[in-house]
Amino acid sequence: QVQLVESGGGLVQAGGSLRLDCAASRPTFSNYAMGWFRQAPGKERDFVAAIIWAEGTTLYADSVKGRFTIDRDNAKNTFYLQMNSLKPEDTAVYYCAANRDKNPHVTPAQAMGLLAYDYWGQGTQVTVSS
Repeated sequence: QVQLVESGGGLVQAGGSLRLDCAASRPTFSNYAMGWFRQAPGKERDFVAAIIWAEGTTLYADSVKGRFTIDRDNAKNTFYLQMNSLKPEDTAVYYCAANRDKNPHVTPAQAMGLLAYDYWGQGTQVTVSS
């Protein structure tokens, strides 16, 4: 079992920045993939970014490319989502997720989907005002 705890959400003006942290209860280097997803009110949970550990591949949704960066610190069992140039449409609850026991051969396409992940955080609210 792995517990994931997000932090760092909040209210920010458009154009501002936030960093979300996801602390894992077990070493992150054991994860096959780590990802961030978001869910706005009345909408489905959507992919934001992911890292496939074995390949070092980073993946981003088109809507956040060039603005968001996913990274990890194995020494702290934590991975991050740095969000810059935030827009009102980025407003959502953000969830971190880990594929630790489910699929050691996850592909980039799979890593962009909800089903690739077997552990989820509780979510943190990000609100971007215009």
